[in-house]
Amino acid sequence: MHFAPDTTDVLAFDVVLLNTSASASRSGADELATIEQLGGLLAESGFSGRIDHDERELREVHEARAELRRLWSLDRETMVGEVNALLAAADATPRLVRHDDFDWHVHATADDAPLAVRIRVEAALALVDVIRSDEVGRLRACEAPDCDGVLVDLSRNGSKRFCSVRCGNRMNMVAFRARQSTDGA
Repeated sequence: MHFAPDTTDVLAFDVVLLNTSASASRSGADELATIEQLGGLLAESGFSGRIDHDERELREVHEARAELRRLWSLDRETMVGEVNALLAAADATPRLVRHDDFDWHVHATADDAPLAVRIRVEAALALVDVIRSDEVGRLRACEAPDCDGVLVDLSRNGSKRFCSVRCGNRMNMVAFRARQSTDGA
């Protein structure tokens, strides 16, 4: 699947953000529990604009994470209304910008808008592309039964099933052991 580079980047960031929750993280703990963890996530992602590094911002990002997780599982028609509501709530005004090492891409909030607002709007803009391309089915939950992780399938044939290599390997091992036990019985 081919989206604009900024859409792909935002979708990848969203997956990482959503998979920091305790129910989806590798550690089983909330991997976004501290201001320092949020700072690390933002540094890795290259997120620009205002960052307050305080408890209020962390709480608001947690709320945005929960909201985006809910959006991830919606059907296309329902997602449209939710995405429009996110954009309207932020008074989003799309404009083309170029900064740091990024070529022209779309921002729709002021650089000094609160981080959680910018996260929501960036996600909404990426979801606009997903909806317009009729590719909502590429936003998925991990198929490993003991994982609540999410993924975005950007593969050409749309066959990605697991949120990580770890989950894929684990499920392959489970299937292998099941085959071995039935072959040996």
